[in-house]
Amino acid sequence: MGQVFDKLQGKDWREKQIRKITDRVFERVKSQMQTNNLCFEELYIAVLLVYNDINKYIPGPHFDPPSKEKVREVMKNCDINFDGEIDPEEFYSFIQIMTADTVTFVGQKLIITLVVAPAVAVATKKATEGVPGVGKLVQRLPNSVYASLVTLAAVWFQNAAQDSQNF
Repeated sequence: MGQVFDKLQGKDWREKQIRKITDRVFERVKSQMQTNNLCFEELYIAVLLVYNDINKYIPGPHFDPPSKEKVREVMKNCDINFDGEIDPEEFYSFIQIMTADTVTFVGQKLIITLVVAPAVAVATKKATEGVPGVGKLVQRLPNSVYASLVTLAAVWFQNAAQDSQNF
């Protein structure tokens, strides 16, 4: 449960997660290419690795990596010392810009799922009293159990909608 509260803290949590991913990916590409900074080709490989991690570890729809043109454009803006290569700090800024939309989307989905759905469930619990058969069962459930069931249903519907869009 503590992880959920950490995720809801927002900007600090996202920055820590992006920093972990960028440091790990930068070191991985740097060691494989045996270089200190990343040129464009190495940077694009790093971007693909970052988006692979995002798609692997962060819930939500599949996020396509940006085009090479977009990477070139953002690279020019993030190359502070104009050497044509990206160092670790420039890489962190670069990834923040590249993944801004992705992180925002995931954060919004997390808030809807973990805050809004349980609140709506508890607020509408009384409305189920008139439903034959179901009303009495719902009224017997503790609010926490009912809210959890509604939240699980919301997650299930989100995943089902995502799966249907992928086909």
